[in-house]
Amino acid sequence: MSDPVGAPQAEALILDFGSVVTLTLFETHRLSERELGLPANTLTWMGPFDPLADTLWASMQRDEISEREYWLQRTKEVGALLGEEWSEIVQFVSRTRGRNPAEIVRPEIPTLIFAAKAAGRKLAILSNELDLFYGRSIRTELGFLGDFDVINDATYTGVLKPDRQAYDACVSQLGLAANECVFIDDQIRNVIGGRNAGLQALHLDVKNPQAAFNAALERLGIDMRFAEATNKQRASG
Repeated sequence: MSDPVGAPQAEALILDFGSVVTLTLFETHRLSERELGLPANTLTWMGPFDPLADTLWASMQRDEISEREYWLQRTKEVGALLGEEWSEIVQFVSRTRGRNPAEIVRPEIPTLIFAAKAAGRKLAILSNELDLFYGRSIRTELGFLGDFDVINDATYTGVLKPDRQAYDACVSQLGLAANECVFIDDQIRNVIGGRNAGLQALHLDVKNPQAAFNAALERLGIDMRFAEATNKQRASG
């Protein structure tokens, strides 16, 4: 299903968290190894960056296992490398994401958020596992999350994308119609779910994230020059 025909200018930006707001755990393997005290190049599974070599990722893409099951298995594997038993994904994420959470944020994200806020657009996070994976402290450690009008986290709601109820609840919290919201996710199934729910849904290719962010700015009616100007304002202020 394609985006709604004749969709209006979007009034809100809805973002998935992991792999959209943050870099993927694949992109930060070297940071993870450093934090864990592992030799360089110990972590070799690369998910979407090398799907043929990552058979567990391929299984997840075929819906044979869930995304949570994929990361739980990786959690157990990494814990075992340290001689520890890890049974919760947050153990993996909290130990590998570094002492400075800003290091894991996609470099394009602060500009995108600042430009959307400056243009008067609403902001929302729609995540299947924000606090489950990252721990609730991430909300204060990443100060820009305070700029979001809505954070809908299935850690608490129990309603995971691509269930339509997840999108409907987020849109309702924003007080907008679905087609007034542009939504970005890195998982195709979630993008399709968003489109089925009436959102202007965009797929973020982790190998070229800027393309999705540029498309979102266009849907939001924000000129790239405005985004660049607001970024300079953010950096100087």
